[in-house]
Amino acid sequence: MKKKVLLFLAAMVFAAASLQAVTIYPLDKAEILAGARFDFKVEFDEIQKNVDVDVTINGKNYSSTIGRRSALVTEKDEAGMSASALIVRDVTLPAGKYVVSAAVNGKIAKSVTWTVNEQAEQAVARNVIVLVADGLSIGHRTAARLLSRGNVEGTSQGLLNMDKMDRLGTMGTSSVDAITVDSANSMSAYMTGHKSSINALGVYADRTSDPFDDPKQENLAEIIRRTTKKSIGIVSDAELQDATPAAVVGHTRRRAEKSALMSSFLDVMPEVILGGGSAYFIPKSVQGSKRTDEINYVSEFQKAGYQFITSNTELSKLRGIAAPDRLLGLFATGNMDGHLDRTLTKGKGWSAQFTDQPDLTTMTQVALDVLSKNKEGFMLVVEAALVDKYTHPMDWERAVYDTIMFDKVIGIAQDFQKENPDTLIVVTGDHTHSISVYGTVNDDRPGDRLRDKVGTYANAGFPNYVDADGDGYPDTPDVSIRLAVGFGNHPDYYETFKPHLDGVFAPAIANEKGDYVANAQYKDKGIFMEGNLDYTESQEVHSVDDQLLSMSGPGSEQVKAYQENTAVFHYIAQALGLQP
Repeated sequence: MKKKVLLFLAAMVFAAASLQAVTIYPLDKAEILAGARFDFKVEFDEIQKNVDVDVTINGKNYSSTIGRRSALVTEKDEAGMSASALIVRDVTLPAGKYVVSAAVNGKIAKSVTWTVNEQAEQAVARNVIVLVADGLSIGHRTAARLLSRGNVEGTSQGLLNMDKMDRLGTMGTSSVDAITVDSANSMSAYMTGHKSSINALGVYADRTSDPFDDPKQENLAEIIRRTTKKSIGIVSDAELQDATPAAVVGHTRRRAEKSALMSSFLDVMPEVILGGGSAYFIPKSVQGSKRTDEINYVSEFQKAGYQFITSNTELSKLRGIAAPDRLLGLFATGNMDGHLDRTLTKGKGWSAQFTDQPDLTTMTQVALDVLSKNKEGFMLVVEAALVDKYTHPMDWERAVYDTIMFDKVIGIAQDFQKENPDTLIVVTGDHTHSISVYGTVNDDRPGDRLRDKVGTYANAGFPNYVDADGDGYPDTPDVSIRLAVGFGNHPDYYETFKPHLDGVFAPAIANEKGDYVANAQYKDKGIFMEGNLDYTESQEVHSVDDQLLSMSGPGSEQVKAYQENTAVFHYIAQALGLQP
């Protein structure tokens, strides 16, 4: 009997091994806009002959549905192993349900289903303003409301602009390859309607090592440029080649390919491009450049009719009727500085050498001035990138000041919408962080130990931030009763319970073994907090918590209590009535 069982198991293993491991792109349960372009790819795990492979869509050979036939190609995976693949680029499909199957030697090896959504019969919005605070979480919103509006006897003394949006829902942000997500594939989901892998922009990450041959998904900017006369704007206080702004135009498996991503900006040619990252615009031979070639993208855009500026002074002069038709503004070689460093510390930021950097509010207002000249409408994408970049090192005060700045950007969009009611506003983050407000830190509480100063429940009381000039920002974050803010994940670090006005917090540094350990710079000022992350992590990391999605204006009624992040693409496409 035992021998029979072993023979049976051996037969099952052989049968399983004889079946091909096949991957089909787009992946199972993909939702696609009718007429939007995508690359169709089937990967087999061995070299196959064309006669042994049968790929069908709804029971018929794929070519009868797609209208084209392609021979198998041989490609190598990242380990150097060769295998066959079927690739058809720039496919479009009419609305409907599709079952895609791949068979080898008559046996089905893989099947997936696609839903191709109907195009809207007509547009309900002429313009769309997409506002993304990178990493925006509930903790950021709560802290921003407390610092900016205050709270008396349990009641907030005012609403944030993001609190005034018409619709609110939650989104799942998980990736193809993990329950977690990064800014690249999360923003890519908004722009393409497809899930993808971490670090990927506008593509499905396939098995090859080439970061630019992966199956592409047409993004909103490309569809708008191909099928409408609308204008496009991209604004960010990060490097423009960073994941979120680059996802508006780019396609690559590796978000780090910043030099190569510049060509996508030139291909799409948004009418407004404002942000940091000038080091990737200038030729390799120029000091400070981060390019890998001698292309001068500043010159290329100037040849295309763009007005080029590099300071807040120049930008501010373009308000209103002075706005050009095309505008390129680069205000730092890398990421720009946040609000706190530009207005309070003045010299302690990452890019302090650039002393005339604009606020994100000014950048947004001028972008609207430029784009609204086009009576056909526009799509403007604005990123408050530093909310994320300050939250990673757990420098929550800087992150929250920039959350307040982001909220002011929302107010600008809402004012524009009042004058232009055919405008849809989308407000969200691209992923979440584990930030949470749990009480206050009161310097006057009794006790000699730092933790004695932390008040929770009734002992928390209220913080005493002051906004004497009424600009919505506390005059300083360094008051005697401050918010107590913690993080659900973190490396080893020393908690000081104080704002880091001498420079952005660096919680952990690498030791001689390469492990990240608590930065001894803060040892005498703080208490040791044992980390709960792998020792390869130097900062707090993204959380898997649902992201909030707020929308106002025509098309906002599409928001549900819960949706996947890919739904944002379809909501925008339906509202604008895109018919690719």
